[in-house]
Amino acid sequence: MRSWHVERIASRFIQLVIGLIFVAGVYTRNLSVVVNALLALAATFLPAVLRRDWQIRLHPFLGMWLTTAVLLHAIGMLGPYHYIDWWDHVTHTLSASVVAAVGYTAARAIEAHTDAVHFPRQFMFVYILLFTLAVGVFWEVLEFGARLAAEAAGTEAILVQYGLDDTLVDLIFDSVGAVLVALFGTATLSDTIESLTERLEQTRP
Repeated sequence: MRSWHVERIASRFIQLVIGLIFVAGVYTRNLSVVVNALLALAATFLPAVLRRDWQIRLHPFLGMWLTTAVLLHAIGMLGPYHYIDWWDHVTHTLSASVVAAVGYTAARAIEAHTDAVHFPRQFMFVYILLFTLAVGVFWEVLEFGARLAAEAAGTEAILVQYGLDDTLVDLIFDSVGAVLVALFGTATLSDTIESLTERLEQTRP
């Protein structure tokens, strides 16, 4: 069975599961589950949109990588985030690796597109880590803001933030995801970088 066919089947299955999570959120009137399930479901269509509308070549593994990350997050909103200590660590590591892949791909494509910049290999390792941590900090600020807004409105928070200790641990596992991509994931992204570079070339005046 071809890898593209496997990815398509896996994506449809993940979309079905997320759809059921959405239904469960509606049935239990859990706003956080509903909103996060909708966002996760939308994210599962991103690989297809990038391929069809932007002509970006994505390895089948990359599509399953993204959809698995959002699936685990959506499942976590049903309870695992509260009752399974390591669930948050896994989702942060996986999500951070997706962010790291995006940052690395964009930087390499820009480097190939123009002679104005050059990123040494040692710099790229630091860049991937800092880029991922910056997005991670932004996410933690969103969680904190969502909690404050929910408390002020007297409603349930859409995003959950448990305190400073939780934030620091989340950032540690964000770093783990970034390091994994820097060490082992860059080769998988080569075709995507090439196609994104080609897309940038089409925008030249």
